[in-house]
Amino acid sequence: MFKKQIPLLLFCLTSMVSVAQQAISRKYISPVRILWQDGEVRNSEKLLIEGNGQANLANRDMVFLKNTATGKKASILLDFGKELHGGLEIVTGMWGPNKPLKVRIRYGESASEAMSDVGVKGATNDHAIRDFTALLPWLGKIQFGESGFRFVRIDLLEENVELQLKEVRAIFTYRDIPYLGSFKSSDERLNKIWATGAYTVHLNMQEYLWDGIKRDRLVWVGDLHPEVATVNAVFGYNEVVPKSLDLSRDITPLPAWMNGISAYSMWWIILHYDWYMQHGNLKYLKEQQPYLNGLVKQIISKVGEHHKENMDGTRFLDWPSSENKPGIHAGLQAMTVWSLSTAARLGHILGDKETESLCNKTVSGMKNYIPDPNGSKQAAALMAIAGLISAEKANKEVISVGGAANFSTFYGYYMLETKARAGDHQEAMDVIKEYWGAMLDLGATTFWEDFNLDWLPNASRVDELVPEGKKDIHGDYGAYCYLGLRHSLCHGWASGPTAWLTEHVLGVKVIEPGCKTLKITPHLGDLKFVEGSYPTPYGVVNIKHTKMADGKIKSEIKGPKEVRIVR
Repeated sequence: MFKKQIPLLLFCLTSMVSVAQQAISRKYISPVRILWQDGEVRNSEKLLIEGNGQANLANRDMVFLKNTATGKKASILLDFGKELHGGLEIVTGMWGPNKPLKVRIRYGESASEAMSDVGVKGATNDHAIRDFTALLPWLGKIQFGESGFRFVRIDLLEENVELQLKEVRAIFTYRDIPYLGSFKSSDERLNKIWATGAYTVHLNMQEYLWDGIKRDRLVWVGDLHPEVATVNAVFGYNEVVPKSLDLSRDITPLPAWMNGISAYSMWWIILHYDWYMQHGNLKYLKEQQPYLNGLVKQIISKVGEHHKENMDGTRFLDWPSSENKPGIHAGLQAMTVWSLSTAARLGHILGDKETESLCNKTVSGMKNYIPDPNGSKQAAALMAIAGLISAEKANKEVISVGGAANFSTFYGYYMLETKARAGDHQEAMDVIKEYWGAMLDLGATTFWEDFNLDWLPNASRVDELVPEGKKDIHGDYGAYCYLGLRHSLCHGWASGPTAWLTEHVLGVKVIEPGCKTLKITPHLGDLKFVEGSYPTPYGVVNIKHTKMADGKIKSEIKGPKEVRIVR
């Protein structure tokens, strides 16, 4: 009898191992404040007390929502204090008669979204159901599905009934992993921005590395690039990155472009180089070689007369630049040069002289054609990174014009990178504080899919109900696929400042695969000090830079013996 049960036991153990490898944990979080309530609601403050998730017969300290035939529907809006990925658990008490009661539940990344109706100001149930009706059990517990949210509104729907709530808790689902990288400086605003970028990516590290936890819960390869830079700077190795890169490869047989976007297939090449430099896994890199070689030939086939890119598929850099056709052409010319230059380096690492030579020859020709970025900060940044124009020229003539105006949450990372290459570190830090910091000033706890400084005048905060006469920063703005409340307020591609501050202010640059050699070159600007840590495959490197009275920088660096530090 026992022998017959062994296969079932092994299956269960295998399943448990699989779940453990995914490293997805759950944590129950109680709300921190009652933001609003309407109708007959009593004892609502009891929901702020930490619960245990268990219904019981004592039936004490209940929250009562009561409807009559004529009065207002009993409703309550809960604030969980910060953006979360996960679901909702509701524990109920006893009411008579003992039958289920119908409620409406709405998740919101902003208070405004939690108060919305689907179809109004862009509110939607796309990708994750965040507005739904449900039955709550009498004296029981029930859990509801996942989305990205901070706020939850509950409405009792039926007439002449009384609902008793013992607990309403968020089910926070996340990878329980340590923050190995860190950043702390004399500027608390920069510190908070670094931490917010790290947390934004952390929330998106689910089974795969998503770009958004509400919308889109998808693997977009271009979006991965700043996310992976943040993963490297904060968490070190995590399986979610190769899983996502491999998924993108496996669901995109050539000649298709990843996500239908030619530039996104180019980002895949750049990502593999960055991942190899960080972790030094040659075996994993070799697994990419057949696809890489085919993709390189496909990209080169799209380089036309006079060495101009002629990419098909969706021609896209990011959303704010999407109507600037000459700028997109300039950006794609740069992306082609950048990705093929990177592929040449990968070919050299892999001992593939044919691919290396083919890429270098194509890049050499393409550098003879320098398109006009047409005022696009996105294109100018890519052109500088690809070596088509100098970083100083790109910064002075395009990127610095208007300061943080026309920055974007995704390509802002490459604009900052160009400013660093031009030696403009202080202005880059000022832009980070102005642009990304403005989201924090509006109540953000994660960084958004898009943001525009033009939205600021008379804007409400995301953590308050919109006061009369103010603009709804979530519902009244946005564009393209993220109009109004459809706009994601937790988008991993917006995390660029986290990786940038680690590389250019703390000063960590990987110059030998697997972090065997790090170059530490701090740029403090007006900071008095900066300290932090950086994860490598051999352990954490701890760094502290202090500005002395004469303006010189004193550095203290400690790390594993396997990691060589150069300055």
